[in-house]
Amino acid sequence: MELQFITHFTEKYSYFDAAHLALEGGCRWVQLRMKDTPAEEVLRIGREIEKLCREYGAKFILDDHVELVRELNADGVHLGKLDMPVAEARRLLGPEYLIGATANTFEDIERGAGQGADYIGLGPFRFTQTKRNLSPVLGLEGYRTIMERCRNAGIALPVVAIGGITAADVENILATGVTGIALSGALLQAENTLEETQRIINIINRTKQ
Repeated sequence: MELQFITHFTEKYSYFDAAHLALEGGCRWVQLRMKDTPAEEVLRIGREIEKLCREYGAKFILDDHVELVRELNADGVHLGKLDMPVAEARRLLGPEYLIGATANTFEDIERGAGQGADYIGLGPFRFTQTKRNLSPVLGLEGYRTIMERCRNAGIALPVVAIGGITAADVENILATGVTGIALSGALLQAENTLEETQRIINIINRTKQ
């Protein structure tokens, strides 16, 4: 769970190529995020990404599309604040699938935990172009405060930081107590996506020692 790659279509890379580079660089968790895309297209690309993830022994998570999780043999689904409630997804999928929930506040985490989420995507760290309906940016202080409240409340769910994060931020963000980092632009806009993935994984591993 330490590094999650969130797909994002760019002029430079297809969904498949981007996921392939991140996996080749050592990432073992890919979330296929295709907002406002017809289900047939999600299925077509999802089949390719699922196969790729299996080759690398990586987790394959779908963003939003609870109804396609079984068909694509995904490991689970990630739900935004405006998507299906976690409790409803859990009812449909049962206990064997991973369910992630987006959070911007401690109350969001509490709700996700109470409804049966397996992990939390907490953000945004800073302003990011890839997210619409942006919640207030958290910054390091926001993460510190929220993680402290989680500890005090006995909530031990893995929390992954997301939103405009770059390699230079990773060490400081992990120091707040979050479990992992989710990246999209920082990898796709790098001069060499594969090398940048390796570099960030090295920073994470060094910080966790």
